[in-house]
Formats: sequence, structure tokens, C-alpha cells
Amino acid sequence: MRVTFLMKCTVCGEENYLTEKNKKTTPDRLEQKKFCPKCRKQTPHKEKTKK
Repeated sequence: MRVTFLMKCTVCGEENYLTEKNKKTTPDRLEQKKFCPKCRKQTPHKEKTKK
């Protein structure tokens, strides 16, 4: 039941990370602080769409 999706920077909109999650244990949209190479700092990244 694992789903692959992209993480999108909330500041600049760049799609930086490809991640997986278990849909049963985490049904909500995922949000994490990650390093954005375009912004050159740590910014919140949100789950974009399921691939």
C-alpha cells in the first residue's frame, strides 16, 4: 500500500524530492522541512500529487 509522490517547495514551487509513504498509516498530506537548492535554504515542502 505504498504510494510514490513528489515533494514541492512552498516558497518557490520547485519540485525537488521523490518520496514514498504508506497510505494506510499516513492518509493526510505530508509536510516536511527539506533543503531547496533553488532557495538555498531549508523550507517547508508539501506533498504534490501521487505518481
